[in-house]
Amino acid sequence: MRIMHLGINYWPEETGIAPFATGRCEYFASCGHGVVACCGVPYYPEWRVPDGYRRTLFKREQRAGVTLLRSRMYVPRKITSLRRVLHEGSFVSASFLYALSGHRPDLLLVTSPPLGLAASAMALSRLWRVPYVFHVADLQPDAAVDLGMLRHGRFVRALYGLEEAAYHNAALVSTLTEGMRRRIVAKGVPPQKVVIFSDWVEPSLLNIPPPRPPRSNDSGDDFVVAHFGNMGFKQGLDVVIDAAKLCVSERRLNYLLVGDGAARPALEARVTTLGLSNLRFLPLQPHEHFLELLARADVCLVTQQRSVADIVFPSKVITLLASARPVIASVGADSEVARVIFESGAGIVVAPEDPCALAEAVVRIRDDPSLRVRMGHAGRVYALERWERGTVLKSTERSLVEVLKGENTWHSAPAGVDLNTAKRSDP
Repeated sequence: MRIMHLGINYWPEETGIAPFATGRCEYFASCGHGVVACCGVPYYPEWRVPDGYRRTLFKREQRAGVTLLRSRMYVPRKITSLRRVLHEGSFVSASFLYALSGHRPDLLLVTSPPLGLAASAMALSRLWRVPYVFHVADLQPDAAVDLGMLRHGRFVRALYGLEEAAYHNAALVSTLTEGMRRRIVAKGVPPQKVVIFSDWVEPSLLNIPPPRPPRSNDSGDDFVVAHFGNMGFKQGLDVVIDAAKLCVSERRLNYLLVGDGAARPALEARVTTLGLSNLRFLPLQPHEHFLELLARADVCLVTQQRSVADIVFPSKVITLLASARPVIASVGADSEVARVIFESGAGIVVAPEDPCALAEAVVRIRDDPSLRVRMGHAGRVYALERWERGTVLKSTERSLVEVLKGENTWHSAPAGVDLNTAKRSDP
C-alpha cells in the first residue's frame, strides 16, 4: 500500500502532534508500505524555523523509510488569529503543490489541524481517485470559537462548512478519544464512520522510576511541581503562576515550566513583575534531558482554560501517566482529561482557572508521600492497558488497509470503547 500523509507537524519537532505523526508514518514504512509525508519545516513549539531550513521553499528528505516532502511556510514571530490563518494557509497551498510532484498514492491520511488540509485532501482525492482518512487531533473551529480567538461570522461559517465537507467526503474519520468522537458524531457524522486512532505510550517512559518513597521532612530535597509542553493560550498557564504566588512561603516547594509556545513571553514577564522566586522556566529539552526532568518531578500539571472540554486531549496526559507521575489536572470536570484522571486514579482534578484549588492540591500531594506512590503506580498501569504502542499502531494500520479494501463498515461501540478493536459488521 502506498500512503501519503498530509500534516504540518513532523520530526524533529518533539511535542504536540509531530511525534505521533512521525511514529505512524515510520511504523507504516516498517510494515512494508510505501510512505510519503508532506509536512512543513520544523517550527513548533518555539515558532522559529531552524537555520538548516530557512533558505529553501521545498526540501526532500529520507528518514526511517519515509520520504519527506517539506514545504516552507509563513511562521509569525508573534501569534494572532489573522497571522495563524496566514501561517496555515501558506502551508496548505505550498504542500498541495509539492504533493502533486509525488506519485499517486493508494490512500491519503490527513492530520488536522490545520483544517485547511481538508481542501487539499478533497482535491487530491478527486484528482487521483483515491480515498482519504481524516484524522482529527484537535477540533479546530470549535477551539477557536470557544477560546474567543475567532468570532462568529462568515469566516467561521466557512470553517464549519469545510469541516462538514471534510467529514462527508472522507472514507473514514478518526480522532483521539471517545469524548472527541462523540462531539464529531454530534455534528451529523454517521457513528460507524468515526473511529479512534489514539496516541500511545513512548517506551522510554517506562524506564523512569516511580515516585520517590516517603522521605523525612528534613531531607533537604525540594518538592518539584512541573508543567511540560506547549505554553499556548489553551493551556491557561496563568493559573500556575497564581498558584506559585500562593505557595511562595511554602518551604522547598518549587514550580517548573518546561517548554515553549506563543504565551511564554507574557508568562515570563508576569513572573518577573511578581518577583516569584519559587517558579522558573526552562526551554524545550532534548529527549534525554526531558526524561531526567520528568523523573525529578514529584507531581505534574495539566492545565486548560475553562472553555476547553472535549475539543482537545493533550498527549502529555499519556506521557505523564506512563512515567508514573501523579497528575493535578486543572480542567473542566466534564473534559476527557478529567475522565481519564478520575478513572485511572492517577491524580486530582481541580476546577480550571482556580489557583487556590491548584495550590491546595499541590500541598495535599506533597504532604502525603504514600498517595504519590499510589497515584503514580495507578497511572502507569492504566496507560499500559490502553495505550501500548505496538497495539495502537497495529490497529491503526489494519484500519487503513480495510479502508483501501472498502471494508470500513463498523459496528457502533458504547462510550469508552475503542472502535479499532470492535468487530466489523458482516458485509
